[in-house]
Amino acid sequence: MPELPEVEVTRLSFADAIAGGTVLSARMGKPLRWPLGLEPMALTGKTVLRVRRRGKYLLLDMSEGLLLVHLGMSGSVIFNKNLPSPGVHDHFDLVTDLGTLRLNDPRRFGAVVYASGESDPVARKLLGHLGVEPLGREFDFKVFHEALAKRKAPIKQVLLAGDVVVGVGNIYASEALFLAGIRPTTKANRLSRPRLMRLHKAIFDVLSRAVEKGGSTLRDFSNAQGESGYFQLEANVYGRSGHACRICASTIKAIRQGQRSTFFCPLCQKP
Repeated sequence: MPELPEVEVTRLSFADAIAGGTVLSARMGKPLRWPLGLEPMALTGKTVLRVRRRGKYLLLDMSEGLLLVHLGMSGSVIFNKNLPSPGVHDHFDLVTDLGTLRLNDPRRFGAVVYASGESDPVARKLLGHLGVEPLGREFDFKVFHEALAKRKAPIKQVLLAGDVVVGVGNIYASEALFLAGIRPTTKANRLSRPRLMRLHKAIFDVLSRAVEKGGSTLRDFSNAQGESGYFQLEANVYGRSGHACRICASTIKAIRQGQRSTFFCPLCQKP
C-alpha cells in the first residue's frame, strides 16, 4: 500500500503541473471504494487551484469544492498531456486543459470523492479522525508525548493506528523504531521521555528521507510521471528478516502484529 511518503512524492510530481488547469471533462470507470458523490461531468468548468495532502489522501482544491483521492492498496496516478485510451484498470480521468490526471487501481480499493469543502460531512468522515502531520510544524513533541502516555498498546500498533500521528505506515514505523532503538512490542505508555524524543525525531527523519528518495517501490509504485522510488534499498530492518543487522550484525527478526509483518533487530532495539 502506498504510504505517506509515496503519496507526498506523488503530489510533488504533478501538483505544479496541474495547478490552474480548467476541467474539460471527467470520466469514472468501474466503481471504486466510495462513490464520487456527483456526476463526473459536473466537474467540467471547475479549476484546479492547488494539490495538498492530508495523511494518505491527495486533496485537489477546486474553484468550487474539493476532490479527495486515495490510492488504496495498489493504486497510482499519472498526469500527462497525451495519455492513451483508458485501460481496464484506469478508473478515473480528470481531463484539464493542462493535461489528464488518471487513477489506475487494479484492486479498486482506492477512491475519488467530491466534497463541498473540508467542513463537509463527507470530508470530515474521511479526514476528521486523522492525527497530526509528521512532516508539519504541528508535529509537536509535547503533544506526541502526552498522547502516547495514554496508550497501553504496543508502540508500533499505536503508530499504525494513525490517530496520534498520521501516515506512519508499516515500512516507516519499522524503520523509525529501529533508529530510535525501540522494540516494536514495547507498550507505548512504558516509553521514557528520552526514548520518545528519539522516536519523535526518527519519525520525521525517516519520512523526510523517504520523500527525498522518491518513496519505496516494493511492487509497482510510481509517481505521476512514472518514476519509481528507492528508499527500500537503504532500509535497515523492513523486509530484511534473516539478514544481518547493518549496525550490530545480529539477525533481523520478523513477527506478526495484528495482520502486519514487523521487522526489528533484537540487539539494537530494546523492550
